[in-house]
Amino acid sequence: MSESSWPDCQECTSGNLLPLSDFGSQGAPIHYKAWVCTSSTCGYNIKIRNGDVYINEPIASGESHSPRPR
Repeated sequence: MSESSWPDCQECTSGNLLPLSDFGSQGAPIHYKAWVCTSSTCGYNIKIRNGDVYINEPIASGESHSPRPR
């Protein structure tokens, strides 16, 4: 799979699944921690948290998020 060819969403079949990365509690990068559908009407997502896989958790807009002070 190349970066320009992401997997098709199996939920809606019209979007693609894009990988998202994050950082762990110690600051180490965690690649492909989540996959989300590109279709705004679909909302399908897969997330890994503490070794468990979560499917279709609610997606928040992030408007109420406050960055942590550093």
